[in-house]
Amino acid sequence: MSINPFFRCAGGRALHAPARRDFIYGLGASLGSVALTSLLAEETKAPAPAQTNSHFSNSKAKNVIFLLMEGGPSHIDTFDPKPVLEKLHLKEFVREGKQKSAMESGKRYYVQSPFKFIKAGQSGADMAENWSHLAKVADDICFFRGCTVDSVNHPTAMYQMNCGNRFGGDPGIGAWVNYGLGSMNQDLPGFIVLPEVSYPQGGAANWSNGYLPARFQGTPLRPKGSPILDLTPGEGVTPEHQRKNLDLLAKLNAGHAAEHPGHDELNARMDNYELAFRMQMQVPEVLDLSREDARTKDLYGIGQEGTDSFGRKCLLARKLVEKGVRFVQLYNGSWDSHDYIERAHGNLVRGVDRPIAALITDLKQRGLLDSTLIVWCGEFGRTPDNGVRGGIAYGRDHNPNAMTIWLAGGGCNAGHTIGATDERGMEAVEGKAHVRDFHVTLLRLLGLDDNKLTFYHAGRFKQLSQFGGQVIKGLIG
Repeated sequence: MSINPFFRCAGGRALHAPARRDFIYGLGASLGSVALTSLLAEETKAPAPAQTNSHFSNSKAKNVIFLLMEGGPSHIDTFDPKPVLEKLHLKEFVREGKQKSAMESGKRYYVQSPFKFIKAGQSGADMAENWSHLAKVADDICFFRGCTVDSVNHPTAMYQMNCGNRFGGDPGIGAWVNYGLGSMNQDLPGFIVLPEVSYPQGGAANWSNGYLPARFQGTPLRPKGSPILDLTPGEGVTPEHQRKNLDLLAKLNAGHAAEHPGHDELNARMDNYELAFRMQMQVPEVLDLSREDARTKDLYGIGQEGTDSFGRKCLLARKLVEKGVRFVQLYNGSWDSHDYIERAHGNLVRGVDRPIAALITDLKQRGLLDSTLIVWCGEFGRTPDNGVRGGIAYGRDHNPNAMTIWLAGGGCNAGHTIGATDERGMEAVEGKAHVRDFHVTLLRLLGLDDNKLTFYHAGRFKQLSQFGGQVIKGLIG
């Protein structure tokens, strides 16, 4: 792996890269690779905020829980009602001011939302009525209807939402956050991902370290079986045995290291063994949801049909940020509803509504909501129309020009709706901002300045927003 000998820290000054070579540990989630990733993140994290001019001292957010609904949830059928579509339902759709292209030669029809909307909370937030649990915490949420992206293809749109670049290869948001703020717990990775059995479109590159050092990559926990392979010692191996083995190994390695003082890799490996040993003490307790009381598990819908899977992820996310994990990303798939949106979105909302509302409630009760920024989004929005597939399909196509993102906690402008789309939901028309501006705003809520949180790569200093962006002031409380 080729690494530029210099990189720029969060404060913008050039530093020598660590002499130690980067250890590349693929995409697995074994205890050894997880431990080494976390260890090296702590060793070469960006300077503490007080030592740089990239940090804003008045920021509230210290952790992020990023809820990504893969496939593109429809804003029109969740948080952005369009009554005019009731009048236009099944009327032919023609894009205003444009001739149909060969690709658009088939007829398209407007589709009304199958869901009724309510005004939730004292803020009167617009929500489809099937978000019955989330409606109870509406006043803790800031809705943003003005976001736009550049792609209608799932993998490239996922990369842009997660990494700022449509073509992959760049660091994920969690990698940037950990690079800028450093780890809060030396015994756990700083960037943890909770995927589904099938990885999202674009794969593990969605939580890559990109050109940042490999220790900033996201650590995925397995959704089935042991979340981390090799987490427990082999049969008959006690902690005392492990401790004695590590002590003997350290003694042997110390002699070898003394003879080869320039080989820092050996010291890193020794430290890695120690970290893995410490993780065996802390990780099982964090991942063990059975220790939670029955009331908490019921709050998240654990053990109940439809909500158990995502409820477990949300509860685990709370436990992880409680233990100091800086960035936790949760995936929920199958939101690509080209057909039968009432059935598809209806089932999906039922699966996440209760767990997400529980997450907000639980964090708030524990005094953690102010310091934890929750983000809910997909990779793009949906159109107010759909084509014909074996008859008229009541679904929606991909739409990069309008989508809804919402935030909770972390100093966001709770109880407000920012931006608006046109009367049909096709394009953002008020408070319109590109996803790069959203990324800049997310970093600002964490106290980071995107223009100064840079890394030297391929001949220039790079940043999450690619070429800079503007803070969306309305999203900050």
